[in-house]
Amino acid sequence: MTILRRASDRLRLFALILIAALLVPGLAVAQQDDQAVDPDAVVATVDGNPITEADVGFAAEDLGQDLAQIPVNSRRAYLIGVLIDMKLMANAAKAQNLQDSPEFARRSEYLQERALRRAYFVDILNKSVTDDQVKAAYDDYVASAPQTEEVRARHILVNTEEEAKAVLDELNNGKDFAELAQEKSIDPGAANGGDLGYFTKGQMVQPFEDAAFALEVGQVSQPIQTQFGWHIIKLEDRRPKQPATLEQMAPQIRQQLLIEAFNGEVAALKDGADIQVLDPQASGALNY
Repeated sequence: MTILRRASDRLRLFALILIAALLVPGLAVAQQDDQAVDPDAVVATVDGNPITEADVGFAAEDLGQDLAQIPVNSRRAYLIGVLIDMKLMANAAKAQNLQDSPEFARRSEYLQERALRRAYFVDILNKSVTDDQVKAAYDDYVASAPQTEEVRARHILVNTEEEAKAVLDELNNGKDFAELAQEKSIDPGAANGGDLGYFTKGQMVQPFEDAAFALEVGQVSQPIQTQFGWHIIKLEDRRPKQPATLEQMAPQIRQQLLIEAFNGEVAALKDGADIQVLDPQASGALNY
């Protein structure tokens, strides 16, 4: 399997939106603790018409990322307030018999199909991706990933070549590199002895990278100039780059597997359906 294989943009976007919503269920978002929720529990009434915990959960899902702008401790009250306003306006609409209008009927059919689409995706999500599949995909990724090298280096950064040569003289006379970095380097990392940690090719500016990767472990470079100043580099270690752990990659892999499962389901449905696009301006509708 190819991790993060590119999918149809439209289907991928839809699947990503649903995954984001479903991985944080609405009822859980609406609650402020971990207690079990009775979806039929009434949280408010408007003229005797109930608003339930299920309604709160649905509202949380509908609002999605917009809800994140509300302080956590205020979200539940906010959601119930939204539902109260919605119930008031719905009751007013019913009083005018707006539910009998052709526009309402058309919109209701669309909303019902959207809800069914979501339910179908939930069914795919619940049965299509197992932990074993995620582990197998991770193992495949690790086995097929190109082997890259990473190095760990320290450096001392100064303003001029003359200063860099003076630093190199002190190092050649036995001065400890980390101590000298703390004393002389103008880089923010001077406090920790100039330690840059591990990095791979492409992460540092080119002259610095070329010099660092050309060194042997324990070797100190000649002065190297970059746009930041003059560097003296010491190579501390060299090793194959460690792949991200299964725990780190599992959410990304699971998301990709879900998208692939969803795309497969949609493709199978299209293959088994008689679809005719009658709008001449939308002849490419099935290509998205």
